[in-house]
Amino acid sequence: MHILIVDDDAVTLKNLRRLLEKSGYRVSSFTNPVKALEELREGTFDLLVTDLRMPHMDGLSLLEEVQRADLGIEVIVMTGFASLDGAVEATKRGAYHYLAKPFTPDRLRSVVSEALEHKALRDRGARADASIRQGRGDAHAVMIGESPRMMQVTDVIRQIAPTDCNVLITGESGTGKELAARAIHALSPRAQGPFVAFNCAAFSPELIVNELFGHEKDAYTGATSSRPGLLEAANGGVLFLDEVGDMPLDMQAKLLRVLQERELLRVGGTRPIALDLRVLAATAKDLKIEAAEGSFRQDLYFRLNVVNLVLPSLRERRQDIPLLAYHMLERSRRRMRKSVKAISRQAMDLLENYHYPGNVRELENIIERAVALCRGDRILARDLPPDLAELELHPYERPGGSLMNLEELEEGYIRHILRLTGGVRSKAALILGIDRASLWRKMKKYGID
Repeated sequence: MHILIVDDDAVTLKNLRRLLEKSGYRVSSFTNPVKALEELREGTFDLLVTDLRMPHMDGLSLLEEVQRADLGIEVIVMTGFASLDGAVEATKRGAYHYLAKPFTPDRLRSVVSEALEHKALRDRGARADASIRQGRGDAHAVMIGESPRMMQVTDVIRQIAPTDCNVLITGESGTGKELAARAIHALSPRAQGPFVAFNCAAFSPELIVNELFGHEKDAYTGATSSRPGLLEAANGGVLFLDEVGDMPLDMQAKLLRVLQERELLRVGGTRPIALDLRVLAATAKDLKIEAAEGSFRQDLYFRLNVVNLVLPSLRERRQDIPLLAYHMLERSRRRMRKSVKAISRQAMDLLENYHYPGNVRELENIIERAVALCRGDRILARDLPPDLAELELHPYERPGGSLMNLEELEEGYIRHILRLTGGVRSKAALILGIDRASLWRKMKKYGID
């Protein structure tokens, strides 16, 4: 990672450079911000660390030039003239973070590491999106995630894709079951064949029969011509049955026969039609329990559940949220033709701490909304739905529903402000309206590190 530091104080510049080089970074440094800007435009950098007050060009102006040039780097602004207004203005213009001097070496290393990780996530999200759009790389790249749970999922997909066995994909609503099915298809020998998706919960029993099996001419009133069904359309490829747990029992019997005999009869037909297809099914229900209770055919359950692929909820893979968010940001901004390129630190904190009852689908909706509402080039906390901030800003209840006492409210609010300020006590004390010594005493009282 290549870092550029700008500070008109040569001694400070030398110390910062030595500190970051010892941490393993490649570092360039300038006392003149105008020359630094020229170097930024000509070279390749990942992070800019700049002082705020400098001759020739201040740090905010330098930040603005970097944003205008669309260099794709993160920016940390530092100053000895710490103020809340300065912090707000720096983050409003796109700075990743605001460091008030004096700061400790550990604090600098921590913020630099976070900023570079933030940039890496943004870059990986954009690359994944580009790869999907251009059809490059493994098709399972649509399953975005680097958490242990998602690595297990992609490993299973790689193992079962070439086998041609039926797969039952389970998981909460919004976890990406159809994406998993498409990944299995694209990595299988049937990749050149069709992928036909059918939602079993979206049609009445009569329409399901007609949609899946097709019909012959004059099979019923209005059938003026023959029409093949989706089973035939999927011949040579994959039929994906979404929400298979909602399929009516009589339709389950018809589907079971097709899977056993590998042939079908159109509605009103007498000539069997041979089938060669793979069935991938998905459900948010526990079909094992449904089969035991008689609401789902046990023999069809065993026929579909040759391999069970379980997708984790987003709550079980929180470390994937930043990568997913940036992948979705890239897709939404391109579709809406917006200049949004990043997600602020505060907004990302809220995204990472939300509980997501709607899983990945809900995150996608949140990002799409934020891109639509964003007035700059960076999504801010104000662009997110109010629900995300309410849990942080109004911690009045315990998990059991009982009300918190005054000390619990105070502790929760102090923790919230410290998270928003990145742990910088001077800024937190300013927002809380107390001095640093009082804040330190309260942190000690509540055991806040």
